[in-house]
Amino acid sequence: MFERFTKDARAVVVGAVDHAERAGVGSVGAEHLLLALLDREGSRASFALAALGLAERRDAVREALGEARRRAGLSQADAEALAGLGIDVSEIVARVEEVHGVGAMSGDRKSKGWWSGRRSFGRDAKEILEKALRIAVARRDRHVGDEHLLLAMTVRPGVPGEVLADHGVTHESVVRVLYGEGEAKAG
Repeated sequence: MFERFTKDARAVVVGAVDHAERAGVGSVGAEHLLLALLDREGSRASFALAALGLAERRDAVREALGEARRRAGLSQADAEALAGLGIDVSEIVARVEEVHGVGAMSGDRKSKGWWSGRRSFGRDAKEILEKALRIAVARRDRHVGDEHLLLAMTVRPGVPGEVLADHGVTHESVVRVLYGEGEAKAG
């Protein structure tokens, strides 16, 4: 599949692996793809993110991803759904961190048997890569670019899409910026 990826899209995948390695986790997740997208400069996705005002709010996005990691990867929507059932995720996180330390639920803590082999891709990251390919094919683009990865993140439920939407980056706004369909507005 990666033979259809542009150098920018491949750089995002490599960057995501680097983010996962630095976090000390065994698999690359969707949040690592988003972090790698935020690192990019001079690409179509970085242009779209800058046009939507996200360039100035990268730290806020990273912080929101960090908070989601502390909640064991639960999105805010997941936490709210659990709250409706009487489960306070913030309280659970606080209790676990009280006993096991800050970040205990994040999966970021390196264990004694830290695995240094090739990183696999988690289900969420694989779904984004596959969706990016489908988006490129649907748009009749010959290659999968980092813009397709960004578009895939905006349509897939989960933490990256939720964080992007919270910062005004939606599927519709990205399409408007990239393809000139309508008027681009940041939320």
